[in-house]
Amino acid sequence: MNDYAAIVQKNIESHGFHVTFVAGSKSPPFCYSTGIFQSFSIPEVFISSLPPNLSHELITQYVNRHAKTGPPLNERVKAIDERFDYYLIPVPLQRLREHVLASLRYYGDRPFECVQLIYPDPMLLFPGEPGYNYDQEIFGKFPLDLA
Repeated sequence: MNDYAAIVQKNIESHGFHVTFVAGSKSPPFCYSTGIFQSFSIPEVFISSLPPNLSHELITQYVNRHAKTGPPLNERVKAIDERFDYYLIPVPLQRLREHVLASLRYYGDRPFECVQLIYPDPMLLFPGEPGYNYDQEIFGKFPLDLA
């Protein structure tokens, strides 16, 4: 774990953040950032059920797009450079404690915030829309009337 913490620290120093991908055996895979809150003063990002390269791409685009203005929460974000529209929903840290271990270790007692990036299914439908079909685990509150 100390070796991984050193990699996380090095990536934060070099790029402003680190991305951790966890392959799921009993639950969907997930990905999350560490260092964005400290480096850019915007929440860390959590993404469920996407492959590592796409997750890393989305997190990088999130930083590039929202670092200066802050992320819009609970509203549809129209794709500019991204592959698709998405939502950013706040997630209470206690809901992610079992998932964001590198971030918890990095921040220690310092507080940080986290959002979950909610993306559409292959038919570009969001959770709550008729016909939505994807194995995306949602940890924050995503009201059905947002979509």
